[in-house]
Amino acid sequence: MIEGACRYVVKDRMEITGARWGLEGGEAVLKLRALYLNGRFRGVLEIHEQQEYQRNHQAKFAEMPKARSHLRLIPTGKG
Repeated sequence: MIEGACRYVVKDRMEITGARWGLEGGEAVLKLRALYLNGRFRGVLEIHEQQEYQRNHQAKFAEMPKARSHLRLIPTGKG
């Protein structure tokens, strides 16, 4: 049973014709495939998206300088 599961998760994905897998890329694909097969992919994806938002947007915009106050017209007494 375990052997069949390993073949399903690992061998079928890693031996696709024409695919080239390095150690890091292959490991990343296997982790994602295991998450998907366990039904946990959506939850992990949501967490990843939240972290990306905080890292790329929230943190950068929090450091922005405050905007200047709006300019006011000063009456000159002309016209």
